[in-house]
Amino acid sequence: MRRGSIPGSSGQVRPMRLLGDRGLGTSCAEVTEFGPELTRLVEDMFATMYAANGVGLAANQIGVGLRVFVYDCPDDEDVRHVGHIVNPRLVETGGITVRGPEGCLSLPGLEAGTERFDEAVVEGVTVDGAPVHVRGTGFFARCLQHECDHLEGGLYTDRLTGLRRWRTLRAARRAPWAGRTELLRTTAS
Repeated sequence: MRRGSIPGSSGQVRPMRLLGDRGLGTSCAEVTEFGPELTRLVEDMFATMYAANGVGLAANQIGVGLRVFVYDCPDDEDVRHVGHIVNPRLVETGGITVRGPEGCLSLPGLEAGTERFDEAVVEGVTVDGAPVHVRGTGFFARCLQHECDHLEGGLYTDRLTGLRRWRTLRAARRAPWAGRTELLRTTAS
């Protein structure tokens, strides 16, 4: 991506994978090839995330099993964080544990109180292979942890227990998209 360009402005909206898609439950592979295809993937991910009104998106949510995620997310002080991370590693979590509302583009319309650390640090590289170190607090820390979970094959529902988990999964079974594993492009844009 060119420096200063609007992320996703040249991207294509791709179909979103939904709860039940096997790719969402599979750990993603490390990116080993850097070049135009990876740049295109990141652009498409931004376009897809924006079309779905999200704050983060992992590659497996659009059917690509690679360790990449994008974000455009505020922290609790309303500071906007925009970027992408290739081969991210959650290297540090800390602060207090906060139960807050959490949703997911792969479970549209649903959210549940989910416990996350209030601070998170993720390291990886950019599409150009340059090292990146991202520190987040509050809601942005939640986003970073959420996207890293996706790349390990996890969803926020995996962190829920008891009645909270049961209610969320019941709502997913009753959702209009239940039984589908892919949300068509036309519904995301």
